[in-house]
Amino acid sequence: MLRRCDTYDELAASFRWRIPERYNIGVDVCDKWARADPERLALIHLAVDGAVQRYRFSDLMRLSNKLANALAAAGLKRGDRLAILLPQAPETALAHIATYKLGAIAVPLFSLFGAEALEYRLANSGAKIVITDAAGLAKLDEIRDRLPDLQVVISTVPAVGAEALQALIERASDDFTPVDTAADDPALIIYTSGTTGPPKGALHAHRILLGHLPGVEMPHNFFPQPGDLFWTPADWAWIGGLIDVLLPSWHHGIPVLAHRFAKFDPEGAFRLMADFDVRNVFMPPTALKMMRQVPNPRWQPALRSLGSGGESLGGELIAWGEETLGVTMNEFYGQTECNLVVSGCAELMPAKAGAIGRAVPGHRVAIVDEAGAELPPGATGLIAVHRPDPVMFLEYWRNPAATRDKFVGDWLVTGDRGSQDEAGYISFVGRDDDIISSGGYRIGPGEIEDCLLKHPAVALAAAVGVPDALRGERVKAFVVLAQGQTPDAALAEEIQGYVKQRLAAHEYPREVEFVDSLPMTSTGKIMRRKLRETTSTDT
Repeated sequence: MLRRCDTYDELAASFRWRIPERYNIGVDVCDKWARADPERLALIHLAVDGAVQRYRFSDLMRLSNKLANALAAAGLKRGDRLAILLPQAPETALAHIATYKLGAIAVPLFSLFGAEALEYRLANSGAKIVITDAAGLAKLDEIRDRLPDLQVVISTVPAVGAEALQALIERASDDFTPVDTAADDPALIIYTSGTTGPPKGALHAHRILLGHLPGVEMPHNFFPQPGDLFWTPADWAWIGGLIDVLLPSWHHGIPVLAHRFAKFDPEGAFRLMADFDVRNVFMPPTALKMMRQVPNPRWQPALRSLGSGGESLGGELIAWGEETLGVTMNEFYGQTECNLVVSGCAELMPAKAGAIGRAVPGHRVAIVDEAGAELPPGATGLIAVHRPDPVMFLEYWRNPAATRDKFVGDWLVTGDRGSQDEAGYISFVGRDDDIISSGGYRIGPGEIEDCLLKHPAVALAAAVGVPDALRGERVKAFVVLAQGQTPDAALAEEIQGYVKQRLAAHEYPREVEFVDSLPMTSTGKIMRRKLRETTSTDT
């Protein structure tokens, strides 16, 4: 747990990792608290039908022990993979805890994946057992005969060809001795969102949770504090929901609110946070941009901290958060392979325009060139993290070549470009493959998109580079208009002039296309590659 300090430099100088040799996530987030404070509240679940369930840590221990025994009886052993195809729900959390206690490897899968996406991940991981619901069963029926490693399907609803989860739990004993795992033993495979190429399974050790803690505590203003309650709309199948919110909260004995909208409802998010007195929230940038479109929200949550990451927020969105939500948004940065390594902290250091923060204590982050040489302050290069690092992945599952390619010497290269100033503040420029090269300039899309969002007619925007015979590439903007706006040539010209005036002549979009929506990954990141593919080559 981070020690409260007056300055970032003091905090960084005093920080030391405390990673034990033997460590198990399931014991840490569940059994530890069940024994020390069995009545302590762990989970509040708001179901789709409005029913509210509350679970104590003692409930989680009893139920996860039963599930661990049931899974062991079904053949799950240490090192086997168990896929969890469920939304934010108590069963999802129990499946994770039980898997870790068994020494097996959890494979969280987004409940909205289609059959093809599921087939790839289940086949690649070699999952032996899947726990799912009715919606997941329907998708598995299409692909099950092509998954030779899949032996058992467990369902939250009774179904032909599947074991009933509730019946398995009821029959099993609640006496279970967790497997003695090392901190470096594998625990989790999380698949990358696949913005470029096929998804890769990032294999993480049990230590991933301990490695994440400073990166959770810092952007959430020295989390935890008395009265904290955490919620995120991000699905627990992704690292942002699972390792940024659920498991770190339970490590600290802090309750979590579980509720995921079938389709994100920005007004509903205001109400949910207010009704349940949510104090801490991880909100992806896209969700924040949608909430920004709600005029005069009827509910006002009393937040203590708001963290966001995945895309740069920009000054306009941060200012809106301070005015509307009454809290300074702290940006953080990382990726599935090595998450939460850069962060801001409003209580610790002043924010700097255009910067996402400084290296979280315990992590060595630098800007390097393609050969792995550190670059001087102000230079643009690749954001990289030095190994060893407790939050860093072990490898890409069954992909040694991709694992090797992820490193240059001892630097894990993120594939993102950025710069670092003299004080250590890191600015995100953009994905290396999202950089627009136009007329000799290298242009990051983030600044252009931030500027576009300031125009009152713009709800969402993405900027990409498209082929141009003269400049190599030109900037093109894809724009989703705010409600009530009419797309026409005059408005496109107005938006172009708006950006040109506020940024620079080489950065303004020479082409504006109005669209109904933007292609996004399941984690809410804009898939600029998809937008580039829709644009024909300039002749």
